[in-house]
Amino acid sequence: MAGLTISERAREPIRAAATELLHRDGESLPAPERAGEFGTPFARFGDARVVLLGEATHGTAEFYQARAAITRELVQHHGFSIIAVEADWPDAARIDRYVRHREGATGAAAAFSRFPSWMWRNAEVREFVDWLRAYNANLAPDHRVSFHGLDVYSLGSSIAAVLDYVDRVNPEAAKAARRRYGCLTPWQDEPAAYGRAVLHGKRDTCEDEVVAQLAELLRHRVLYEAQDREDFFDATQNARVVRAAEHYYRIMYHGSRESWNLRDRHMFDTLQALLRHGANRKAVVWAHNSHIGNAAATAMGWQGEFNIGELCRTAYGDGAVLIGFGTDRGTVAAASDWDAPMQIMTVRPARADSYEYAFRKTGLARTLTDWRGLPKRDLADALRQPMLERAIGVIYRPESELASHYFEAVLAEQFDAFVWFEQTQAVTPLATGHEQGTPETYPFGL
Repeated sequence: MAGLTISERAREPIRAAATELLHRDGESLPAPERAGEFGTPFARFGDARVVLLGEATHGTAEFYQARAAITRELVQHHGFSIIAVEADWPDAARIDRYVRHREGATGAAAAFSRFPSWMWRNAEVREFVDWLRAYNANLAPDHRVSFHGLDVYSLGSSIAAVLDYVDRVNPEAAKAARRRYGCLTPWQDEPAAYGRAVLHGKRDTCEDEVVAQLAELLRHRVLYEAQDREDFFDATQNARVVRAAEHYYRIMYHGSRESWNLRDRHMFDTLQALLRHGANRKAVVWAHNSHIGNAAATAMGWQGEFNIGELCRTAYGDGAVLIGFGTDRGTVAAASDWDAPMQIMTVRPARADSYEYAFRKTGLARTLTDWRGLPKRDLADALRQPMLERAIGVIYRPESELASHYFEAVLAEQFDAFVWFEQTQAVTPLATGHEQGTPETYPFGL
């Protein structure tokens, strides 16, 4: 063990014991490109109400391919009808209209065209979206699988979507809507500046106005739903995003904990709204491990943060299945800073005091490890020993990897199962703009 740090040496016996059991209980998986074969072992989770599928980075091809294969299994054979992803509602709504064969969204902006565009605007997502559109073509409109965004960052585009809707259904009411949202108009393209202005007392908040506009929409629910229930649902969700975003940008300078909790609470509330929007609905969630794992079992939770995974566990109990994803090394699409250019970066091999290292030492290339309800309690017990876990978002800083990307966790309490890839590669980003040969209604090229 020469060359190991004190932390790595201290955790070596724990890691070694975990590796032995992970090798014993890990189920080998085929390459995720073989979607039918890859998805079949996940049929065991088909009775859940919500299956949450993670990722250890926002830019790894295998994670997207694997989630697509698992989702196909759950949709085709187990009645799942909602796909909810860590993305903005208006962008995902363009995908939703495409896959459900509904009229295209108005406006000129392409889906997922702003930073970090590669997170959803990539070849792996496009392949899944095309499969979903083809699958839905054989279903009645009310039974088609939907695709939605859970996130909170779309202040400007959500305002535009609400105004566009009210213009169409009630032009007289649109005047009042514009007046209310006019409070935020100067800040739509730079909402963080709104938060700074409120923080420093340079302007009053717009909270009352955005709450009033949501209430006004809901007051006309019966009238608006009679015209088009789906359009009304989309508009109200955008109004809820505006309300949450106004609050988010106002508190983001008070500390990361409060803004993180607001964001994940909004994700969870959106998921619940989707599940209520129909009878007997079941959902698949795609988001980062840091969102879908139970935060109470990580350093995040120990510092007062919660997430959608923890909220789902509390709300649905065993009806929520939390599946983490991890990798040891390879390449990833990421940036060195926010709004910096995307790069294909090399992912460093995992630290010796991490769960990823324990998986690597099994020598298994791709595995599903499921400890939920297993009689083999020794595996779950081994994974209840705290170790480090790696998280790479849209930013990757390998030069400060320990400080920037590792945190302590208790894997057996964080997830119900774990999908492992020893080596992975970056997603394939799509170019911005309309691609030759694709239909004008295609969501990535609008």
